[in-house]
Amino acid sequence: MNLIEVTSLTQPGVEVYGALTEAQLRNRLDPERGIFIAESPKVIGVALDAGYQPLSLLCERRHITGDAAPIIARCGDIPIFTGERDLLAQLTGYTLTRGVLCAMRRPLPRPVDEVCRGARRVVVIDSVVDTTNIGAIFRSAAALGIDAVLLTPTSCDPLNRRAVRVSMGSVFLVPWTWLEGPITSLNDLGFKTVAMALTDRSVPIDDPMLCGEPRLAIVMGTEGDGLAHDTILQADYVARIPMHHSVDSLNVAAAAAVAFWQLRSPQID
Repeated sequence: MNLIEVTSLTQPGVEVYGALTEAQLRNRLDPERGIFIAESPKVIGVALDAGYQPLSLLCERRHITGDAAPIIARCGDIPIFTGERDLLAQLTGYTLTRGVLCAMRRPLPRPVDEVCRGARRVVVIDSVVDTTNIGAIFRSAAALGIDAVLLTPTSCDPLNRRAVRVSMGSVFLVPWTWLEGPITSLNDLGFKTVAMALTDRSVPIDDPMLCGEPRLAIVMGTEGDGLAHDTILQADYVARIPMHHSVDSLNVAAAAAVAFWQLRSPQID
């Protein structure tokens, strides 16, 4: 076991857990060296099961032979930085969940056509920037039969630490990538697109035409303003969730869960 005692907040090797910003961890200038942080034994275990490469661990001393022991046993001879709870909280800026963090190698982005190959239901996350919403959408996507997730470049990174944590590791279970082009590019892959928005042409989400589409991309918009007008115009369908008591909309994560269930592929019934 490669244990390294943390005695300083500037100790070499621990900067990934505190000193580097999310943008620096992503390392956009050199994507092959990008890193992300997974938190808690359960989430780290899901990432390892999915084949993600661990680089180092940060672990409270008391958890080395406790909650973190199964994870440590799976990670080989990588550095395990350890110390007292208070010092590690100063380093990271927060109290560790279940006492362990893992720095992992960020995978290279995959082509959209590869991620969507064989998919019947995908979601496009357009300009959603709240990490909690991103994590919740991924968790619903994994649970409710969404085959792939596509994100516009203006959306939050799914491998943001909090997004990973909220998703409970679901970001490692559902294939995902960045959608650089317009949603009309998905028509070339055989998908019809449905924009979730309130407009004069919106149909109820249980419209038989929607549910009967063999390949459907569900487009979810930003938390405040929803989808841009041009994006709505580009969609093959526009759909709404019927509401009661004069409520006009749901939080994007809640709306996504409803949409995923209603528009699910018949193969998961």
